[in-house]
Amino acid sequence: MTSPTPRNRALLAAAVAAVLTFGVIGQASAQRSLEERKQAEERKAGKTAKVEKTETAVLYPQATREAPEPELAATTAKSLEAMTALYQAGKTAEARAAADQVIADAEASAYAKAYAAQIAAQVAYTGGDSKAAAQYYAQAVELDSLDNNSHYNAMFNLGQLQQANGKPTEALATIERFLAETKSQDPSHLMMKGQALYLAKRYPEAITALEQAIAASEAPKPEWQALLMQAQVEGGQGNAALQTAEQVAAAQPDDKRAQMNLAVLYQQAGTPEKAIAVLEKLRTAGKLTEASEYQQLYVTYINMKGQETQAIEVIEEGLQKGILQPDFNTQVALAQSYYFSGQTAPAIEAYQKAAPLDSDGSTYLNLAKILLNEGRKDEARAAAEQAKAKGLEQPDQATSIIQSAGG
Repeated sequence: MTSPTPRNRALLAAAVAAVLTFGVIGQASAQRSLEERKQAEERKAGKTAKVEKTETAVLYPQATREAPEPELAATTAKSLEAMTALYQAGKTAEARAAADQVIADAEASAYAKAYAAQIAAQVAYTGGDSKAAAQYYAQAVELDSLDNNSHYNAMFNLGQLQQANGKPTEALATIERFLAETKSQDPSHLMMKGQALYLAKRYPEAITALEQAIAASEAPKPEWQALLMQAQVEGGQGNAALQTAEQVAAAQPDDKRAQMNLAVLYQQAGTPEKAIAVLEKLRTAGKLTEASEYQQLYVTYINMKGQETQAIEVIEEGLQKGILQPDFNTQVALAQSYYFSGQTAPAIEAYQKAAPLDSDGSTYLNLAKILLNEGRKDEARAAAEQAKAKGLEQPDQATSIIQSAGG
């Protein structure tokens, strides 16, 4: 008796997604009052005045950098005050233009240009121009004339933007410089290094950095653990990744992505029954809303011996809800599930729908084999002829069916 080609038991490769958080750009110190600039303006016109320091919290107490004394000409102070007023009034385009004028002014001090670059960076970032924002922050850092809070905020923001702009090597260099100079142990700063290492595909180092960030935080964010999990997957630490995924899923029982990731890792660990339990819980709750999610569930059933009926139920439900489309992959999966559960008639119907959608004649060949086994010789011969017409690697099989069917 001729039987159709054995089903493919390869697992559906579902992506393990992790959120790469892009932190909110820190507000530039240019938001501070410009009273000290007014003092400079009141002094002798044309002379350089030192800006008096104001009491602010020290964000980087371990930094060894000695902040330079800011110097600002009275005329430039007036320009900066007007620029900041425009920014605070929401006139961002005008504020950025004013900042560009200060940056281009040959007479402006390094401090004034760096101060203006912060405003321009904020405007560019909030306007969606992250590349320009990175350039402005790079200018502010290179000028090396701001107070430590502003200087290192700009450096950290630069690292974030380089990472977001797809430049992991540059981002890593910036973040490593930031950490070396500030000696910061802030979890969010350590996390940025872990992200940069991950994007640079330096997975063992990324895992170490991410673990340090999580350990340093009293309440680590779930997305940090999700990224650690993905780094462990990419770094070949499957068991550790599974443990992390279980922790993330337990902490976020209502987060579908965390649950889907856990299901994938259960599959990869060779425990499909656990994956099924996770996925069925999501299905019962009505949280499977994407075709890929239904596919993950029915393919897991197909790859488990004796679970074809459950696979059929999932496929039919997905089709009924319009989440699954009656495309080639869906129809073939349905046909295989019906056939291997002993339901020949619906299997033939599904194969008949799938065969015209195949890129070659292999599905028509499977259909011909089943039809011949059922004694439907005329239909078997027609299907075999269609298989040959669409193309086969081994057309002799179709020829043999045609001959057996009396063709």
